[in-house]
Amino acid sequence: MEIIKRLRNMDRSEKKVYIRELLLNNSLYIFLIAAVIIIQILNPAFLSGRSIVNIISLSAANLPIALGIAGAIILTGTDLSAGRIVGAVACVSASLLQTSGYPNKMFPGLDTLPIPAVILIALGIGALVGLINGFCTAHFNLHPFIVTLSTQLIVYGGLLMFLMTGNNNGQSISGLAPEYTDFIKGSILSLGGTPIPNYVWYSIGITALMWFIWNKTAFGKNMFAVGSNPEAANVSGVNVKRIIILVFTLAGVMYGVTGFIEAARISSNSAATGMNYELDAIAACVIGGVSFVGGIGKIRGVIMGVVLLRLIFVGLTFLSIDSNMQYIIKGLIILIACAIDMRKYLVRK
Repeated sequence: MEIIKRLRNMDRSEKKVYIRELLLNNSLYIFLIAAVIIIQILNPAFLSGRSIVNIISLSAANLPIALGIAGAIILTGTDLSAGRIVGAVACVSASLLQTSGYPNKMFPGLDTLPIPAVILIALGIGALVGLINGFCTAHFNLHPFIVTLSTQLIVYGGLLMFLMTGNNNGQSISGLAPEYTDFIKGSILSLGGTPIPNYVWYSIGITALMWFIWNKTAFGKNMFAVGSNPEAANVSGVNVKRIIILVFTLAGVMYGVTGFIEAARISSNSAATGMNYELDAIAACVIGGVSFVGGIGKIRGVIMGVVLLRLIFVGLTFLSIDSNMQYIIKGLIILIACAIDMRKYLVRK
């Protein structure tokens, strides 16, 4: 409706410019939606009830990590350690929640811990690494790219050492306790006869909490202020260093949530768990309008970006596109999305 009102108040030349800019700024959305329509035409099973639940489930599993990285991007940064933190948390969670008596139990002398205790451990690991990322970025004036690249390697090395402890000897961690897998993958509701896993509801709750933090708290307002102009925010009385540390710590908590869910979702966890997850999350954020120029981004945009990206990659699988080719497509999507984002920034300037 707002677009129609604007068009009514423009002359013919202004309308042409406005429509052209509107199409260019939303070209990636248009392309992705068109791709979904084409995939549906080529394979009508793409948007069946079972497939829709699968897309919703995959989106829910990826949403917390995307929400975490979105905060770093709003600060004109990024987080390359996200995927490795997810993998480390997943492996630690799985090792603590293996069934007692499982033949290949990583720590045979350790009973299966209560789920709430492991949740706290998972969140603690994520928060600790996020705190380190934020502290180094804020106090040493290092770019988040360098800091998180370093912590990515440190976390991965620590994970490899962890997987060699106990009776594991570097093997995948499986044999998870039924109460853990039921807590994550169990279902209380179905869509068209296809069960919706519990972690979808957890993800919705986490997203609602993040929306509240971003939009209704002083921390959220200060985060956008620091992302837009840290010098101006500092002059206005905002503790810039504190905000940076809190944003990265909160991001680490989101990675901890993702890792805890992922461990039960995939059931078999190894050093490869979480690899390149940050790429999907970054792609989803830039598709959803979270800007690398800083200070711009909305929760609904992140949600839309995650869902659209899942739609495309599930669709590519339906069309039997080679998995290696999917990496190329993913890279192109990130490149195009960033180019469109930068163009919007230059036009605004």
